[in-house]
Amino acid sequence: MVVPELGPWRAARPRVKRVADAVRPRLARAVHAVRPRLARAATAARPRIARLARAVAPRAARITAPKTWQYTAGAATAGLVLAAGVVTAAGPWDATGQRTAERDRAAAPGATGGADHDAPGTAGGPRPAPSAASVLAGLGGGTRAVDTAPDSARLATLLGPLLDDPALGRRSAAVVDVATGERLYGDGSGRALVPASTTKIATAAAVLDALGPGHRLTTRTALEPGTREVVLVGGGDPTLTARKDAEGWASLRDLADGTARALKKRDLRDVTLSYDTTLYAGPALHPIGPNENLAPVTALMADEARTDDSTRGPAARAVDPAREAAAAFASFLAERGVRTTSPGPSKATARAADLAEVTSPPLSALVERMLTNSDNDIAEALARQTALASDRRPDFDGAGKAIKDRLRRLGLPVSGAAFRDGSGLDRDDRLTADLLTGLLAKAADPSGPRLRATLTGLPVAGFTGTLSGRYADGAAGVVRAKTGTLTGVNALAGTVVDRDGRLLAFAFLASGTTDPGAAQSALDRAATALASCGCT
Repeated sequence: MVVPELGPWRAARPRVKRVADAVRPRLARAVHAVRPRLARAATAARPRIARLARAVAPRAARITAPKTWQYTAGAATAGLVLAAGVVTAAGPWDATGQRTAERDRAAAPGATGGADHDAPGTAGGPRPAPSAASVLAGLGGGTRAVDTAPDSARLATLLGPLLDDPALGRRSAAVVDVATGERLYGDGSGRALVPASTTKIATAAAVLDALGPGHRLTTRTALEPGTREVVLVGGGDPTLTARKDAEGWASLRDLADGTARALKKRDLRDVTLSYDTTLYAGPALHPIGPNENLAPVTALMADEARTDDSTRGPAARAVDPAREAAAAFASFLAERGVRTTSPGPSKATARAADLAEVTSPPLSALVERMLTNSDNDIAEALARQTALASDRRPDFDGAGKAIKDRLRRLGLPVSGAAFRDGSGLDRDDRLTADLLTGLLAKAADPSGPRLRATLTGLPVAGFTGTLSGRYADGAAGVVRAKTGTLTGVNALAGTVVDRDGRLLAFAFLASGTTDPGAAQSALDRAATALASCGCT
């Protein structure tokens, strides 16, 4: 492997490590200071993304692009940079709670910074703006800047006692050097255990491989010929929203606008309204039964069938999400001068004429939202989309088989793996640490950006999603990982930039845990130890 700019890195490494050691004690204070403002900024900034991007653009030309070794300034330094950046810029943020610049950086690993903010009239064009170092070092620069991998023996000495914690029960653990794909540490790494929500990492990679990051899900309306029947056709988009402020997601109100216009052109103002959910097959109810963590899985729903104003986390759900979405759609048509019957189930024929449609954001955005918020509804929808793209039956069983098929085609070790759903709520799911770390390393491969949203969607320790309240005194900003929790199960899998700037993929699965708090703390200590390790 050719490693660029090793000269500057070797010369700078001692100085960089001294800087990192100096700022590390200040990181916890920075995290505590920034978290309240981060939460407010993330909420306030969503409607202003475009304005923020335009405001930042003129500055890009004045920013000198950093060298590769500068991205690997060490875990502590990088975390402090992210904290300071949030305080200073409060963004840019998108609707998924991730930095827009991060996605741009991850999609172009050969670049020297983040988004290329084009400023007209700048001689020679602007240089790319630098991305959030703590998050992006590993995704774009950390895999090619350090020439020596961590020592396996030193890692075993470091992690062994931490993972021997009785709170963790049976475990499957692995650490992989992303630059080489070499496994640096393993403890039962081939042992298949209940993965809980770390299953979503596999679901993300499978659907991205099957459909590509730019694919969009379409919800449409169609008019049956020779009738007044309008059919609302579900396309399997769980992010479809009926709220006034769609925040960039597909809007049921916009679909009503387009449908009403098309009907009025045909001089139709009284119609029969039906809805079509036949894209999916099999039972809609998850094997766990009615649950506040997941709505019935159907090809048509709005706002994940939540009966309150929440957008994430547990919430009461409608018993029949499709009927509720169709009823909301009927009310929107009425507001636009089109009267309808009470909606009922049907199936659009091939002869039906399309009236209007709305599409979801790109699949990469859905994957990021799923991973950041551990969204079970999106996970099950994406699992079924994987089944459809793989000529499998779009039900729980077919989706599980399709995910495993996709991972096998990617050359990943699927021995012992079992997928009974896409979310990890099913206790019959089984994964190994070897599979999860291999998958994360595959997603980080610069030659295969198709899977990159699998990494950019992972929660950032101390800042986003399910890790926003963790690591405040440890590896905030440099650990990014998917959590997994069921009764008796605790898991953590993701990436970390170690003290030497090396990107490592790790997976820790624990089954038979009796104290979830103690088990979570043990896993966090292990991840923090990786971030603090100068183990070369």
